[in-house]
Amino acid sequence: MPIPSLPIKLLDGKKGLVVGIANEHSIAWGCARAFRAFGADLAVTYLNDKARPHVEPLAAELEAPIFLPLDVAQPGQLEAVFDRIAATWGKLDFLVHSIAFSPRDTLAGRVTDAPREGFLTTMEVSCWSFIRMAHLAEPLMKEGGTLFTMTYYGSEQVVENYNIMGVAKAALESAVRYMAAELGPKGIRVHAISPGPLATRAASGIPEFDALLEKAKNKAPARELVSIDDVGAATAFLAHDAARLITGQVLYIDGGYHIID
Repeated sequence: MPIPSLPIKLLDGKKGLVVGIANEHSIAWGCARAFRAFGADLAVTYLNDKARPHVEPLAAELEAPIFLPLDVAQPGQLEAVFDRIAATWGKLDFLVHSIAFSPRDTLAGRVTDAPREGFLTTMEVSCWSFIRMAHLAEPLMKEGGTLFTMTYYGSEQVVENYNIMGVAKAALESAVRYMAAELGPKGIRVHAISPGPLATRAASGIPEFDALLEKAKNKAPARELVSIDDVGAATAFLAHDAARLITGQVLYIDGGYHIID
């Protein structure tokens, strides 16, 4: 599906990094499409050589001038991405962190039983990597900017089978608030985007996910599931100067699901 053409390029001239595109069903892809439609130039990463064939055509559709591998667990790769952005653009206006991971045995087990190694891996990829990206982005956001990460309702309510990822997302949302307070004086905004359940590759690792989708559709006031394009449009708005005094938020894009008991 081609990127839609919009008559007003609200983000024309803005430069952004999008991390987490795995395929055309990814939340990060919905965000990237929206940012590009609004006129932004994008840097795009892919996880590894296995992922590259799935992501490269999407990066080409975005006309991304920067396309690099990024596995945050591999030393030096994250720094290399930011070095390339600094050399190519000399600035960064926004970034989207849309990655999370937990070893299968850790994710499937009880939080009470989480092994130390599995817990640390979950936290490193799902939470610390966003903090590290913020650290590297800060000097490139000389005129302010916006940092986005993806979270989920399971951070504040116990969602069956979400398990240790709920703990990681709770830490991630807390990090958003602290970094928003620290970076706010520099004009850098920080947000956690909390979509309703989506049929993404990452979600496929959660047991009984189809039942969760059906529950969300029936329970949400809007009576429909959110799409990656819904998430993308809302995220792109928050990167615009019109949203310059909105920061530290967990923005729910879920048809109102989170307000219903």
